[in-house]
Amino acid sequence: MADDLTFSTIAQLADRLAARDISARELTQATIDHTSAVENKVKAFNSLNPEDALAQADASDARRAVGQALGPLDGVPISLKDVIAVKDQPLTAGSKMLENYVSPYDATVASKLKQDGAVLWGRTNLDEFAMGSSTENSAFATTRNPYDLERVPGGSSGGSAAALAAGQSIATLGSDTGGSIRQPAAFCNVVGLKPTYGLVSRFGLAAFASSLDQIGPFARTVEDAAIMLGAIAGHDPRDSTSYKTDIPGYRAALAEKKGPWKLGIPKEYFGDGLDPEVGAAIETAIAFYRDQGCEVREVSLPHTEHCLSVYYIIATAEASSNLARYDGVRYTHRSADAKDVLDVYYKSREEGFGPEVKRRVILGTYVLSSGYYDAYYLRAQKVRTLIRQDFLNAYESVDAILTPTSPTPAFKAGEKADPLSMYLSDIYTIGVNLAGLPGISVPAGFSSAGLPIGLQLIGQPYQEADLLAIAHAYDSAHDWSAQRPSL
Repeated sequence: MADDLTFSTIAQLADRLAARDISARELTQATIDHTSAVENKVKAFNSLNPEDALAQADASDARRAVGQALGPLDGVPISLKDVIAVKDQPLTAGSKMLENYVSPYDATVASKLKQDGAVLWGRTNLDEFAMGSSTENSAFATTRNPYDLERVPGGSSGGSAAALAAGQSIATLGSDTGGSIRQPAAFCNVVGLKPTYGLVSRFGLAAFASSLDQIGPFARTVEDAAIMLGAIAGHDPRDSTSYKTDIPGYRAALAEKKGPWKLGIPKEYFGDGLDPEVGAAIETAIAFYRDQGCEVREVSLPHTEHCLSVYYIIATAEASSNLARYDGVRYTHRSADAKDVLDVYYKSREEGFGPEVKRRVILGTYVLSSGYYDAYYLRAQKVRTLIRQDFLNAYESVDAILTPTSPTPAFKAGEKADPLSMYLSDIYTIGVNLAGLPGISVPAGFSSAGLPIGLQLIGQPYQEADLLAIAHAYDSAHDWSAQRPSL
């Protein structure tokens, strides 16, 4: 019974809650019980508060009892990546630097979910300060892939993807700076949506790279992702990069927008490094869209080869600036061995940050330093403009672009000790962030070893309704997302 609830979709549970077939307390208790049974294997969460979750569920049931339900998310347990602020809950960013920090305020997305009656349940693990592709960089635990516990769930939002795949939450939120929602979604057989930059407020998100970061949902189906996006999207005056645009009914658009569509296949994404089984799964997806009457044509994104270099200049430069605030003076870890003011700064950062964060801060400081700014950072920004223009040129002839999400299925923990090989895991996702575009990963089958494979669709700016409809056409015609790991 508990599994039937915890592996249900938002759409299914909303109907059952509305019919009073189940209560929010029953659903939340089932989620708590199931999490207790599998969390020691998966290690998806940094912190849990069952009593608080049940209190939120009781409040939802009380609203329903007097006919004041708040919508499809009312009473549904949703977990947030431990880099998104929720008032009176821990916010560690997966780092010893913030190990004891408790947020005094809500992020805008948390506030929106609360307004819709969602039960905010647990803080999911991540690569420290969202820097990584495997969730091995967390200061607290290595999250495991529910489909193979020896393998990683992807990163940096690996805890959010794994918690959903393992039935420990009904939906989750993550953040995506270079693929950190889409790549874990592909590794864990769930849907992951990175919205257009500016569509979802970043207020209350612990910043990694401010011109690239974007909050987005993980869900079991594209329909659920549409429900989640409708809940969190919208302009926010507290975020200076938030964009004013009309928010359509994303869920309704799934039924209204039927295609056929013109889809582009970027020739640069199907070369060396693509796992043959991943390639075969994507070819099958392409054939599906052709069978639906879609026009599929090759497009070129000629500056793709520069994406990785540009990303690791811009992202690290912004990380260097953003992480300067963690100085051991205010709300962060402070070294007990500090003898003077400089010691507080140096030793606190030495003890509080892990190796990957240090690597990126050092690199970012270097590319911003006197004599190197023009050679590296300024030039990277110019190439970034060319990368975005590549996508815009392609959209003159196609509605969306179809690619693999990741070049390989999930790899084993510890397998990619070399940083460069790890960085290449995001080769198909980074360009979307550099261009500020929306992208979604949808389950597209399994490898011969039983590992999930993801299909990525890349949409036009602020055209999430179209992107979701295109993704829904594939997702609703297959049962990949209904598969469960055998924990």
